[in-house]
Amino acid sequence: MIYRFTIISDEADDFVREIQIDPEATFYDFHEAIIKSTGYTDDQMTSFFICDEDWEKEKEITLEEMDDNPEMDSWVMKETPISELVEDEKQKLIYIFDPMTERCFFIELSEIITGKSINGAKCTKKQGDAPKQLVDFEEMAATSGSLDLDENFYGDQDFDMEDFDKDGFVGLDEIGGGNPYDDDKY
Repeated sequence: MIYRFTIISDEADDFVREIQIDPEATFYDFHEAIIKSTGYTDDQMTSFFICDEDWEKEKEITLEEMDDNPEMDSWVMKETPISELVEDEKQKLIYIFDPMTERCFFIELSEIITGKSINGAKCTKKQGDAPKQLVDFEEMAATSGSLDLDENFYGDQDFDMEDFDKDGFVGLDEIGGGNPYDDDKY
């Protein structure tokens, strides 16, 4: 049996990868196939997520053991065969390749090929360029401009400091600490 996964990105419209893999291969084997097909370096704390039909994350498969709580289910890529968590065509997964910004690929099990077998994983379709692996925060700030920190930034545009009833709260002076704020600072 062979699983054929289709991988797309919401950042690069023409990016598509198809990876065929043995269902008994591990998520780590799948991770390596994705890294190889995109030209990414293998130095990030990536994760897979098994998702529902609406791409809502359900189960996480991590590169390294992250949870030492024996009462919680946890999955590690090197120890988890794909077939343990993926069994049905159209199953959706997310692969986080940039953990700082949670940038990801969207993956779907597009076909289960019966009667054939494959050793490991193989990229069978490579279309378009992969998005940059990591975002440069300085570059992102320079291209997106400055943040708009007007009166709406904090929420309610009708907020007025005069409406704040400081007498309705227990202050430091009432618990013996003195009030570090003077009334004229409001």
